[in-house]
Amino acid sequence: MPKTVLIIDDEADIREITTASLQLVGGFTVLTARSGQDGISLARQQKPDAIILDLMMPEMDGCEVLLQLKNDPNSRDIPVVLLTAKVQGMKKEMAQAAGAAGVLMKPFDPMLLPAQLNAMLGWAAADHEHA
Repeated sequence: MPKTVLIIDDEADIREITTASLQLVGGFTVLTARSGQDGISLARQQKPDAIILDLMMPEMDGCEVLLQLKNDPNSRDIPVVLLTAKVQGMKKEMAQAAGAAGVLMKPFDPMLLPAQLNAMLGWAAADHEHA
C-alpha cells in the first residue's frame, strides 16, 4: 500500500511540482493543503504517513503549524519534514528540536525528492511503490 504524504505549502507551483515528484517518481499518495490551518485539519482527518511543511507561509507560518501538529494527540506522531529556502534561518538541529523529522531546501530536485524523503524518514522505497 502506498504511503501518503501531505504537502502544506501556500505556493501552487511548489505543491504541483512536489505532488508530481512524489506520485510519479516515488509512488506516493499525495494530499495537499494551501494554508497551515487547512493542513492541520487535513492531517487530523486523513492521518498521513508524513507531512512536508513549508516554513514561510502567510497567516500561520510553518513553525506555528508544526507546534500545533505536535501538541495534538491526533497528529503528534506524524513525521514532519520542513521545506525552506532560508538556509541560515532554520538549522537542522533547531528543526529537530522543534519536532521536525528533517529539513529540505528549496529549490529541490524533483527527481531526488522521493529518495531524500525515504532516507530522512527511514522508509524503504519498496514500502510504498507497490499499490
